Amino acid sequence: MLTVIFLGTPEFALPSFNALLSHPDINVIGVMTQPDRPSGRGQKLTPSPVKCLALEHQLSVMQPERLRKEPDMIAWLRDLVPDFLVTAAFGQILSQAVLDIPKYGTVNVHASLLPAYRGPNPVQWAILNGDDKTGVTTMLTDIGIDTGAMLLKADTLIDPDEDALSLTHRLAELGGTILPKTILEYARGNLIPQPQDETQATHAPKLEKTDAALDWSQPAKTIHNKIRGQQPWPGATSHIADLPVKILKTRLPDPMASPSHAHPGDIIGTTDTALIIQTQDGPLFIEKIQPPNKPVMSAKDWANGLRHK
Repeated sequence: MLTVIFLGTPEFALPSFNALLSHPDINVIGVMTQPDRPSGRGQKLTPSPVKCLALEHQLSVMQPERLRKEPDMIAWLRDLVPDFLVTAAFGQILSQAVLDIPKYGTVNVHASLLPAYRGPNPVQWAILNGDDKTGVTTMLTDIGIDTGAMLLKADTLIDPDEDALSLTHRLAELGGTILPKTILEYARGNLIPQPQDETQATHAPKLEKTDAALDWSQPAKTIHNKIRGQQPWPGATSHIADLPVKILKTRLPDPMASPSHAHPGDIIGTTDTALIIQTQDGPLFIEKIQPPNKPVMSAKDWANGLRHK
């Protein structure tokens, strides 16, 4: 039986963690996750989803603030003598001292088809760039950022209307399906790591709050992809009728729709379900918005409320 220490933090990591916990030939002997963080209106210290699942299974949990700077945490990993470290959205860069600990190596579950979209936001950037396909890659972690040799891949189509939240959930499940096979077959010598082609590498840098503002002078599809790709962070914001709102869901017009000659950013009408705003090359249908300090609502209902006022 292979022994594994699992390093992960958010919900994305749970399907991979569960896949290891339920496999008869794999024994999870310890867990590392990020420290408890303030959350919610009361800013109460809240454990990560991975910590909660680990405690349900009576596993030892360590929560380093910066693993590479904490010798006692590294010693804890070393003393367990694991066959593998497995990471899935752990949230910290591992030092060579940590990577040298496991017998077979450290396997990471990354939410892209490497070498595309190395970095912290691969799901978001696949949508922002309008890709029609993505996937997950299991890889051997090295000292670089998502540069290690690849082991297994699984791909999936991107629905043209799904957002980053929904796609992240699907990719998390996909990662869980290939992770056990990855470590078992690699330990048996049946998987040959494939180096990444550096000429094909692209990057998925961190998104910032300043990326949220929409520019209606861009094409409708570009704006639609930005709204989908930036859920839940940093979101997409704009002023409509001089009022600030978050925009959560849009749809593109029928390709055969008649063009409008309005200026970008103009409100040009409503439908039974949407508010219509002009972009560089045509209308975009706004379906869900969130005014400041209010719940998510139908954009049509919000527009009706403005008329009544």
